[in-house]
Amino acid sequence: MQTPEHRQRLSVVCPVNNERENLPTLFTELRHALDQTTLAWEIVFVDDGSSDGSAETIRTFCQEDTRVRAIFLSRNFGHEAAATAGIDHACGDAVVLMDADLQDPPSLIPALVEKWREGYDIVCAQRVRRSKESAFKRASAYIFYRMMTRLVGWNLPADTGNFRLMNRLAVEAFQDCPERNRFVRALVAWTGFRQATVPFDRPPRKAGHSKYRMWHMCALALTSLTSFSVAPLRIATAIGLLVVPFATLTVLGIVIGRLLGAPVPVNVVVVVSIWFFGGLQCLLVGIAGEYIGRIYIETQRRPVYVVRERLGGHPREKTHQ
Repeated sequence: MQTPEHRQRLSVVCPVNNERENLPTLFTELRHALDQTTLAWEIVFVDDGSSDGSAETIRTFCQEDTRVRAIFLSRNFGHEAAATAGIDHACGDAVVLMDADLQDPPSLIPALVEKWREGYDIVCAQRVRRSKESAFKRASAYIFYRMMTRLVGWNLPADTGNFRLMNRLAVEAFQDCPERNRFVRALVAWTGFRQATVPFDRPPRKAGHSKYRMWHMCALALTSLTSFSVAPLRIATAIGLLVVPFATLTVLGIVIGRLLGAPVPVNVVVVVSIWFFGGLQCLLVGIAGEYIGRIYIETQRRPVYVVRERLGGHPREKTHQ
């Protein structure tokens, strides 16, 4: 990593959606952690259509400290879009992306910076233990990351969320990815820059509740699979190749059984076969439909997010259009 003549700046991007109770503690801990890095710094809060007073709290932070900037989106565009907006507006030599719920501890930032100073382009915070998370959620996360690494063919660091540091090269490569169906952590890993991880124990929420419901996580997993791999389409082809011989053997079995005088319940077999193959066809059409739907969304070329208001400058903005 080259050392620039000017004092290096670190940007911290925090997407916010209804986190008013956590914001004061987050702000205090962030400033304390950032002061430990000896870098110039800024904090970029992105309000993603909050309705609980988070926007007003962020405004007070901007008034209290000129190193705080705020991006207010016109509505709730989702976590991935809000993260993208913050990265687009960050102007640091390195950018830390983290959630505002205090489950991404600000105290870990100096360790991420230290790895960056060692020469790594991307430094991911890796969850070693997850406090108060269900066994199902831990198991599903374990399976997801390992499945993604196998399917996409490049390294998606296991047990990592969006909490990570990216240098300017990685940020600019991320900004060159124009797709509307976004999965930030996979897009960052896709850039191929040198990565490192810093382990940490993920603490429980201090206030509020998670915005990621089960269906949100399933939708994100589906987005990641269909955006970075054609494996589901190949699996659909493989299923078709297996079903055709199965159906052929079933028909031959019925015919041979009838010829030999065996009591084959043809009606039952036909009904079950119709249900089975009908359901299978719906599944395969659904897989193809996911890809077609995403192609349709991409061709519309709508912006990933719309900014309603900014507080503070935005010298390096590159809006996803």
